[in-house]
Amino acid sequence: MAAEELATIPWTGRLDALERERVLGDMRVVLVEPGELVCRVGRPVTYWFGVIDGLLKMSNDTAGPAGLGMPITFTGVPPGGWFGEGTVLKREPYRYNIQALRKSVVAGITAETFHWLLDRSIGFNRFVMMQLNERLGQFIAAREIDRLTDPDARVARSLAALFNPVLYPGVGELLRITQQELGYLVGLSRQRVNEALHALQGSAVIRVEYGGVRVLDLEALRRYGRGA
Repeated sequence: MAAEELATIPWTGRLDALERERVLGDMRVVLVEPGELVCRVGRPVTYWFGVIDGLLKMSNDTAGPAGLGMPITFTGVPPGGWFGEGTVLKREPYRYNIQALRKSVVAGITAETFHWLLDRSIGFNRFVMMQLNERLGQFIAAREIDRLTDPDARVARSLAALFNPVLYPGVGELLRITQQELGYLVGLSRQRVNEALHALQGSAVIRVEYGGVRVLDLEALRRYGRGA
């Protein structure tokens, strides 16, 4: 990765020259094919990862002994998202799978460099702390989404999570996602996702565009289905 490409990663602007130099020498960037696993349940943590381009899915598809148990999709990870900091902090095996939904470009720094940055960089510590706080809110919201019976509200809240400007600064106002990919994340058929998107567009909270979804009112999207 070139220095100018490194500058597009949100947390690198918090580093001093020595820290950026170490990250530049340590970071690895790989192309991940659709269906390929970046992280697998039970594997030891070696890297802290982020999405440069593409879309990943965080799930427990192999929950329980011998893959038994109810599969749960925790969240999608769009461009700009860095994930797994809790696992790296604790140096524990992964409790989830991270799988590419489409061809994606993924970057990573080693767990050793991650901890080295924690030991010396106040700016990096603040970024990680903010990530953990936002992640907590995201998973609390995900529990609420799991209990929703209204498919339109499920799609709305799941989309709102993907537009989180702190966790996913690379998304902006337009999320590149197909209806099939959104269906994988929400647990609905492509046809039902299509119906939900049209309902949300009719409510003027999103606009469906070629190859993606544009958010028009993020707060309304987050509140969708809660009533007055």
